Amino acid sequence: MGGWHLTGPAGPSESLGPAGVEAERYTMNILLWVLQVITALLYGASGVMKVFMFDKVSRDVPSFGALPRRAWMALGILELVCAAGLIVPAALHWHPRLAILAATALAVESLVFLWVHGKCREIAPIIMSGVLGLLMAFIAYGRLELRPFF
Repeated sequence: MGGWHLTGPAGPSESLGPAGVEAERYTMNILLWVLQVITALLYGASGVMKVFMFDKVSRDVPSFGALPRRAWMALGILELVCAAGLIVPAALHWHPRLAILAATALAVESLVFLWVHGKCREIAPIIMSGVLGLLMAFIAYGRLELRPFF
């Protein structure tokens, strides 16, 4: 961990002691787990919609016409696999780096959605895809550098 500093009685250059560093790591771990669970639920719901409810939902979403159905199916399957990958490997202490891979894959996927929704000029989905992509990048970075599983 690098030079984390907080403002304290001695000013902004006061370094965290061992207890402070541990408390900060604990807080970061909780934040990352909360983000992982929330985004896993969002991506799980999105994957279910793309894989199992495509015909029903596609009538109401213009951007679904931007890619072939097979592409949406593949993206939905990717979302379902990655939603599980955000939680299950780390929770079971079995190859927890898969959570980093899942978050990275979803961050890259968000770039596809930015392009698709931009092509269809859908502002709200562009914002949502951007925010989710940034969250996925933060989770990947957080689990790699800020509060690794290993």
